[in-house]
Amino acid sequence: MARVVHQPGRRVSAAHVAGLVTSGMWLDYGAVLCQPDVFDKALAARCEELHRVKIRACLSTRPRAVLEADPEGKHFYWINLHFGGYDRRKHDAGIANYMPVNLGEIPDYYRRFIEPVDMVILKTAPMDAQGYFNFGPTNAYHGALIERARLVVIEECAAIPQAMGVGTGVHVSAVDYVIAGDDQALPELPKGPATEVDRAVARLIANELDDGVCLQIGIGGMPNAVCSLLKDSSIEDLGIHTEMLTDGIIDLHRAGRITGARKQIDPGKMVCTFALGSQYLYDAIDHSPEIELHPVDYTNTPHIIMQNDRVMSINNTTQICLQGQAASESDGHRHISGTGGQLQFVRGAYASKGGKSFICLSSTYDKKGEPRSRIVLALTKGNIVTAPRSDVMYVVTEYGLVCLKGKSVAERAQALISIAHPDFREGLEREAYENRLIPRGFF
Repeated sequence: MARVVHQPGRRVSAAHVAGLVTSGMWLDYGAVLCQPDVFDKALAARCEELHRVKIRACLSTRPRAVLEADPEGKHFYWINLHFGGYDRRKHDAGIANYMPVNLGEIPDYYRRFIEPVDMVILKTAPMDAQGYFNFGPTNAYHGALIERARLVVIEECAAIPQAMGVGTGVHVSAVDYVIAGDDQALPELPKGPATEVDRAVARLIANELDDGVCLQIGIGGMPNAVCSLLKDSSIEDLGIHTEMLTDGIIDLHRAGRITGARKQIDPGKMVCTFALGSQYLYDAIDHSPEIELHPVDYTNTPHIIMQNDRVMSINNTTQICLQGQAASESDGHRHISGTGGQLQFVRGAYASKGGKSFICLSSTYDKKGEPRSRIVLALTKGNIVTAPRSDVMYVVTEYGLVCLKGKSVAERAQALISIAHPDFREGLEREAYENRLIPRGFF
């Protein structure tokens, strides 16, 4: 049964809505650029009056006033579906926690497994002439969240661009309260310069791509380097069906490399569920008929991803074991990011006709001035497996590209050792023999 709003779109102050919050409530701030700011400050002002108010969110791009007002977590508790740098620091401080999710399944979690939310507060574009509040660069799971909320609050922000696509907003008839936002510019994600390692990995991946492939590009230096390399290549008619839209994808489009002409679903469209980058990216989204934002259970579900031929999924990892398990979201028991869409795109690309998934990483990292190998016999204790060994397809470092599909444990170990840093290969081979991953005399 649909939720009935008796006085839809009533305009009130942020303090008025914050005054409706009581101890023990479940609130939801939504995801990424839709997290509210003015309401957040108004709620933080009531910190000492409230206890155990639980707030669910995803990938914070700004400090949250409620957490800054409550550094010991006595009044507010933060549950996050994917960590950004800020969420990670609050987890380290013991006042935030992670909910394990495949990002594309979140709408179903709200509809099936999560109790109705007492209040959802989302930052959107101001109401348009048809009575809709547009979610702008973050479609994600907001439609499902609104369905399951007892009270829906919109914080209007003129800086939010108008996104095209499916389910990109909420009608005023489904909104209980509207509060005025501060219209400050949207947070930007800085794009760091590509390293030589990033460029080496990008060259290996680019050699596997050709005209008409459909790209999913993850976050990070290596995927960005792939975009830069493709921009200056002769590849044509690229398609985009991705979770996250980035500045690099817009660069590719403006260079004429992306047309979407050969896509089987949504031809001619760049499809994503959220965008995060610079103002250049947000301006590109505004009223663009070529960019469509869809709910995350459309962009990230393998049975939909596979409907496009030759899907190429490109994602980072931080550690991989000699059997092929990719750990992309934690450093031991310290949580860093989240599963996100990595596993679903690995599976969707594999199921796509002619598709490939690439897990990329630098061969080493520096710890306290000492180089360590990212390719290891066994994952760091506590590390979370993001992509199981049975799912991982191509693995790429600056030293090479190998395919693990169809390989035995011994063959996988040998392949991964071949793309490890040369300084670590002998030690890895010895460990593989000692632990019988590679039986003596097998080759």
